[in-house]
Amino acid sequence: MGVEISCLYIREVRLKIMVELPPGQMTAKRWNIYGALGTPKVNIDNWRLKISGCVHNPIELTYQDLLSLEQTKVRGGFHCVEGWSIIDVLWEGVKIKTIAEKVSYLQDSKWMIFRGVEGYSAPVPVEYALSEDSIIAIKMNGRPLPLEHGFPARPIIPRLYAWKSVKWLTEIVFNQTYVDGYWEARGYHPRGDVWLEERRK
Repeated sequence: MGVEISCLYIREVRLKIMVELPPGQMTAKRWNIYGALGTPKVNIDNWRLKISGCVHNPIELTYQDLLSLEQTKVRGGFHCVEGWSIIDVLWEGVKIKTIAEKVSYLQDSKWMIFRGVEGYSAPVPVEYALSEDSIIAIKMNGRPLPLEHGFPARPIIPRLYAWKSVKWLTEIVFNQTYVDGYWEARGYHPRGDVWLEERRK
């Protein structure tokens, strides 16, 4: 009996964690698909992920390179600054921390600038980008990212609003100073912590 109660309690705790929403968010039944600068065409044979800036060993990774690195899974919510959340998404990819170690980034780097194929960009504080659950996602719910969700790769940083999750990722730049991205230049918060409701500057 005691074991049954314990198991029930564990299931309830897991369910609570899975459906917990940050302040100001509501659960959405379907995705709203955005592309601020339009949806680009991506030639996977020519696609590269460039990592540069304040690093000792700048590199370029192909899609196959990403697939060959150690993969990890992150399950959690995806939170739009407009107030909707998809509460249970399974992402799979490479820890951003793994890539940062690969390029040997300079310790005085404070920001990482993520850029997409079409020119969209977003700055992310290094401490958020290098957390254990922050990844470069290449799969979503067990399948390769659909084009509308950012194929071939996008950063997933669970504690930040989704505008920081740059679709069609092509470049990561380690920076000592802050630089506005697409939405930050239009008044969005530099950091964008969803639990602190950092929506606007």
